[in-house]
Amino acid sequence: MKVLVINGPNINLLGIREKSIYGSESYEDLCNLVAEEASKRNISVTIVQSNIEGELINFIHGAYDSYDGIIINPGAYTHYSYAIYDALKAVMIPTIEVHISNIHARDEFRSKSVTAPAAVGIISGFGLKGYVLALEAMLHIKQK
Repeated sequence: MKVLVINGPNINLLGIREKSIYGSESYEDLCNLVAEEASKRNISVTIVQSNIEGELINFIHGAYDSYDGIIINPGAYTHYSYAIYDALKAVMIPTIEVHISNIHARDEFRSKSVTAPAAVGIISGFGLKGYVLALEAMLHIKQK
């Protein structure tokens, strides 16, 4: 199984930004965790990040016919990027949306995800472990 993990804006600043919300672990820590946990589950994983909406869309497009699943943390694009939603719908790859914080317990505008309807499910509020849960969910989806 091949999974593409896409991280959106500001995820590269983990460990620096708002530690009370996102914790003190770095982006490198996140990438290492995902790679290690994917390896344990016999999942081939590619991890990418961009602060640019169009690059995230290009990553999604590039996944077509190359990946079995997508795990995406669209960052703030979650709340207004219909272009990312359209890209996810277009490639028809099972997608899981992940958020490090509980988006429903924060600012009101963060509780609405316009990208979520393109996903099989959402994991929110479990810190970096949410990515591990998403890997497990990918295995579950593949077994169906």
